[in-house]
Amino acid sequence: MADPSTYRPAPGQIPTSPGVYKFRDANSRVIYVGKAKSLRPRLSSYFQDLANLHPRTRQMVTTAASVEWTVVGTEVEALQLEYSWIKEFDPRFNVKYRDDKSYPSLAVTLNEEFPRVQVMRGPKKRGVRYFGPYGHAWAIRETVDLLLRVFPVRTCSAGVFKRAEQVGRPCLLGYIGKCSAPCVGRVTPEQHRELAEEFCDFMAGRTGTYLRRLEREMKEAAAEMEYERAGRLRDDIEALNRAMEKNAVVLADGTDADLLAIAEDELEAAVQIFHVRGGRVRGQRGWVTDKVENVDTAGLVEHALLQLYGEETGEAVPREVLVPALPQPVQPVAVWLGERRGSAVDLRVPQRGDKRELMVTVERNAAQALALHKTKRAADLTTRSVALQEIADALGLETAPLRIECYDISHLQGQDVVASMVVFEDGLARKSEYRRFAIKGFEGQDDVRSMHEVITRRFRHQEQPSERDEETGKPRRFAYPPQLIVVDGGEPQVAAAQRALTELGVTDVALCGLAKRLEEVWLPDEDDPVVLPRSSEGLYLLQRVRDEAHRFAIAYQRQKRAKRLTAGALDSVPGLGESRRQALLKHFGSLKRLRAATVEEICEVPGVGRRTAEAVVAALAERRPTAPAVNTATGEILEEPSDQVTRASESGKPQPTPGVDISDEMDEMSETGEPT
Repeated sequence: MADPSTYRPAPGQIPTSPGVYKFRDANSRVIYVGKAKSLRPRLSSYFQDLANLHPRTRQMVTTAASVEWTVVGTEVEALQLEYSWIKEFDPRFNVKYRDDKSYPSLAVTLNEEFPRVQVMRGPKKRGVRYFGPYGHAWAIRETVDLLLRVFPVRTCSAGVFKRAEQVGRPCLLGYIGKCSAPCVGRVTPEQHRELAEEFCDFMAGRTGTYLRRLEREMKEAAAEMEYERAGRLRDDIEALNRAMEKNAVVLADGTDADLLAIAEDELEAAVQIFHVRGGRVRGQRGWVTDKVENVDTAGLVEHALLQLYGEETGEAVPREVLVPALPQPVQPVAVWLGERRGSAVDLRVPQRGDKRELMVTVERNAAQALALHKTKRAADLTTRSVALQEIADALGLETAPLRIECYDISHLQGQDVVASMVVFEDGLARKSEYRRFAIKGFEGQDDVRSMHEVITRRFRHQEQPSERDEETGKPRRFAYPPQLIVVDGGEPQVAAAQRALTELGVTDVALCGLAKRLEEVWLPDEDDPVVLPRSSEGLYLLQRVRDEAHRFAIAYQRQKRAKRLTAGALDSVPGLGESRRQALLKHFGSLKRLRAATVEEICEVPGVGRRTAEAVVAALAERRPTAPAVNTATGEILEEPSDQVTRASESGKPQPTPGVDISDEMDEMSETGEPT
């Protein structure tokens, strides 16, 4: 591990002008490329106290052995040079696209005497008209097969075309009417080029005029009793309509735009792009990228734009590019896109209307792509084996931990304190073994004390899995002990769990904690955490275990809170006991519906008289909920009052933030698995 101070440039040596910089390792390999509006403050930020740097940035500067820079005239030039160097050096600490393949496009070779329609990949060629890109080559071939009936353009290779010229016979497509056979002179070069240009016009979205012309010709042929010709035109119209159905209209104004959306977590991000031409979705592509550098959504957008348009020119860059967040600063990127296109490009975030609705669809696709990627990653046996072995190596275990238990504490500002225990066996969730705990001994925002109690209760009542509940058939308490315990938190939570294990004499169970903020792994009696690589399968598995425990704890805490609020609302009603309270809630289904009910409707519940019903209505009227939490910047409702949750930090210190739910998206998932 290198000391950044050994290669830190003197402050006066670094210029203040725009530029691009490279960090190199001891072998002179470029490991990171970045750009800056002003090189001096940007480079100086890398050489501060290592404790203040993000873990990924800290790893980069301690891996590097030197830094160098190149001064340019403008920020746009810096952007162009950064893209060129990333392509040339492929630095390990820059964002890397896992799926960096070339996507197929439909190409029409207008630079040839007889234009050819074909599937093409790779860099664009001069004089070739491109449509797409498409996600799969078969999607292009299906579209072309439908259109060749109406536009019988040549699709054969140069060798096949030359052979047909020599023998004087066309290929099979020429005989079945899906090629105009220019190889044998059935059409002139001018007529064939006109067919190719009509094909391009149709693919570009100018479909209405051509369809209306065919319909007019069909009616004229029918009126002149040329029924065979009218039938062929009818079939041509049906073929074109089938081709158009594959690309439904999404923007009524015929917009040419690319929509880019990103779904991300701490380690990875999924990028999805929809290519809209003439108001229709003409293509779709996407990547999954490793977040190997400290980059936010705006930074990911900038990297994706460089990847998408770095080798594109002309009409391949659309007039509009819609993104979820604007790069900072946005002006150099917009100017760079305009230079690639040859005219101005509108780079913006859609706020309302059809474009915003389409952006939501793209975002949904990005989220599904990320979820599918994670599902495939978690379901792979080899990957799980690697993850378990990486955990064993990082924690110094003799064998891989086949059973992992993770614990998390949740409460609402010290009330309704609960804990969860989730179990992963062989890297997969074992939901039948999940357990949940109600912490009743004390109230308060003390995650450390709660963690000590939960670990104590879990190992004090250890039983074998053969002992089952007679009614449910489920294990009464716990199955066999784990090889590894993971607690959600840092050094204080780990120390509390270790103290509980020591008091019970448990010595054969490994223990660690995963701190959420920096994803550091803490071990008992260690002053410094273990930092696993961001791309580590072991870290990914620990995160999944921790997030599942967090979700399960939040679900239980909300359930207890709802019961407490419901019971509290009816406690003050005179003469209303537990049985009739339960009858009311069962009849109406929720406290919200009960609050909206009239006296007459409440009287319909068996055992509830009019006087009691009037008392219930009066009691609920006095306990109206407070206003929901609202984002003051956007006006968006964040959480209803009954759902407002705050949790203590991983350090065990209270963080009173009433009215704001700081739980992550995992908390919003529906409850899965039935705990006992």
